[in-house]
Amino acid sequence: MNGPPPPGQRPHAATDARLQAALEAGQWELLARLCRQALRKNSRQLLAHRYLGHALDCLGRKDEAVEVYRRAAVQWPGDAELLINYGNLLLSLARNAEALPILQQVCELRPDKSVCWLILSQCCYLITRHEQGFQAALRAADLANDAAEKSAALTQKAIHRRELGQVKEAVQDCLAAIALTPHDHANHTNRLLFMLADPDADAASLARAAREFALVFEPALQSRWPDHADRGGQPWRRLRIGFLSPDFRVHSVMYFVEGLLAQLDRRQFEVFAFYLFPRDDQVTARVQHHADHFVRLAGMNGAQQAQAIREHGIDILIDLAGHTGHNGLLAMAHKPAPVQVSWLGFPATTGLSAVDYKFTDEVTDPQGAEDQYTEQLYRLPTLFACYRPMSRNPLWRYQPRYLVRPTPALSNGFITFGSCNNLGKLTDDVLRLWGLILQEVPGARLLIEGKNLDDPGFASAYRARCQALGLDPERLDLLALSGDNQYLTYHCIDIALDPFPLTGGTTTCDVLWMGVPVVSMVGESFKSRIGVGLLTYLGHTELLASSSEDYVRIACTLAGDVQALNHLRLGLRNEMENSPLMREDAFNHHFADGLRAMWLQWLATSAHPGDPAAQQAAMAEWLRDRPAEWTTPPAPGVGVKPGQRISVAEAHQRLQNLVEMAKASAFAPASGGEGAAPITDRHWIAVTGLAEMVLNAVPHDPVALACLAEVENAHGHPDFAVTYLQYAMRTLERQAQAARAG
Repeated sequence: MNGPPPPGQRPHAATDARLQAALEAGQWELLARLCRQALRKNSRQLLAHRYLGHALDCLGRKDEAVEVYRRAAVQWPGDAELLINYGNLLLSLARNAEALPILQQVCELRPDKSVCWLILSQCCYLITRHEQGFQAALRAADLANDAAEKSAALTQKAIHRRELGQVKEAVQDCLAAIALTPHDHANHTNRLLFMLADPDADAASLARAAREFALVFEPALQSRWPDHADRGGQPWRRLRIGFLSPDFRVHSVMYFVEGLLAQLDRRQFEVFAFYLFPRDDQVTARVQHHADHFVRLAGMNGAQQAQAIREHGIDILIDLAGHTGHNGLLAMAHKPAPVQVSWLGFPATTGLSAVDYKFTDEVTDPQGAEDQYTEQLYRLPTLFACYRPMSRNPLWRYQPRYLVRPTPALSNGFITFGSCNNLGKLTDDVLRLWGLILQEVPGARLLIEGKNLDDPGFASAYRARCQALGLDPERLDLLALSGDNQYLTYHCIDIALDPFPLTGGTTTCDVLWMGVPVVSMVGESFKSRIGVGLLTYLGHTELLASSSEDYVRIACTLAGDVQALNHLRLGLRNEMENSPLMREDAFNHHFADGLRAMWLQWLATSAHPGDPAAQQAAMAEWLRDRPAEWTTPPAPGVGVKPGQRISVAEAHQRLQNLVEMAKASAFAPASGGEGAAPITDRHWIAVTGLAEMVLNAVPHDPVALACLAEVENAHGHPDFAVTYLQYAMRTLERQAQAARAG
């Protein structure tokens, strides 16, 4: 929004004309230079302030642009044009908290403009101010003048409604927005995402909606799909595998993908991480170490993203987002890789014929599920994903406060049921059923953790909703969602209750790892069978309910024997860590086999189109030539810098050298207790940093754990040191058992 200066700000008409001409010509370097010249002559030249930030933004010099806008906003706090551009830039960088007061000021300056309220509503989403965002969207809808503004208002209403638990209304808003602007892919994505939690939306309706999305965006591109003849070649060559995701950051996807990025067999594969989100965090930094190549695609459109992917010569492209925010499906629709795969981020079909396969398993997607997908299902001989806890702070998994504790009912004298799932999954039917459980278990309480429950108004309304559905509000504990309390809340829960029809995924893994059994409903499609897959591969199918009555019965049975519940709890973590749910070595092997099978099928199909018998014969011949060394597990590696990978053995040697240097330093160890010291010595900091890198790549590595024990012991933290050593000993015992079995 870069318009002319307001009346009274036109003393330099010639300068303004040159600025305007450079803007209209898209000559950003020239525009930036002219703006700086104008500001040297007159530091309050409004048009130059407006345009300089915009020019720097277009040149990709984002930090400079932010600083220019920040200084300009001090001089021109009442210029809505300047402020809205400033706010938009911050939003593009996912700096929503900084943008909020700026955009609130814009709305005060231009309360009659729909676009101002729209951008404020958009800003509120990432910072979870959903009630404010919804109200802003309502104002935007009232002020909308055309189809685009009306559609945008509906989009914002929908995304906030979903977070406020109004799932059906959110889906209807998406449909209305699609009718107004059918080529806005965000509304299709939101519709499909929100349908997941709608109890009236079955697998068939999800598949139909996904195909409708594809029909809008794919047909015009199909005639231009490359044939990828240049990507053929030897069946067993090292393949370039691209992972496409907006979620290489603090996000639930990373609980399942980090182990694969770190240890996918580098003899067979070269790993590319294509990042679609504009902001980095500590998890992004780890991904940059794990991947062989880290490529940023945020800010590009689908065609540009596809071109960038193709330029890297990707053989197999794996989408990790599906129909979720900031996804890359429009890039996938351009078919930038010969083989394209959907996995992990979205529990249903993409709808795109450009996507060839979907990784799944035979329990979560049983035989007969094929008609729910446009992709061909590749069923792994294990669970469809492998869980790794503590993605935000990996070393915290070894801290004593995260050890499994006895079930709280032993000390409380009553059972606490609980849910830490997204509130959008807790439909009326779910809450009503949980109310029946409380009626059957005298004295029991229900703990619900979720966004916005620290808002008194929202919490009061939510409590009233629960009461209307049969839940006694006096037995309800509402807890605001906080990253600081992740995992710790589970110490307060005896039995977790899984929502339906959209069941938990990451949350279910979290609670099980913390020792909390979870009751889950058996559904008919992937979105309703994630709990089925998890509990089946864990070996606890007795926690699966086939009906509402069965669900209540299982919950009540667990609550009826606190000693048995405690026994189950204390053993669950060990069961989890030794099950397919967390065996990264086995999962990575099966995933690698799947990738190679897809590749061989593509080669065979390319060589013998329309001839399945010849394709099978070709693959059978190629399989006889599989490299013998690939039958043994790959040696794990550690990414020590972006693009730099070393063997674990070399990492161990470096660690041991660093420990010896730290011990020989002049640092005086603390005595423990109140004398415990923070880790400040550079030698010990180096040990900690490298040990953490090793553990990020190879969880429970005994050498890295022993080195961390040395660090903690030297700084007077014996409880941490003991915990690290205990995990190291368990790993050595498992390795010895595996060696004896082998």
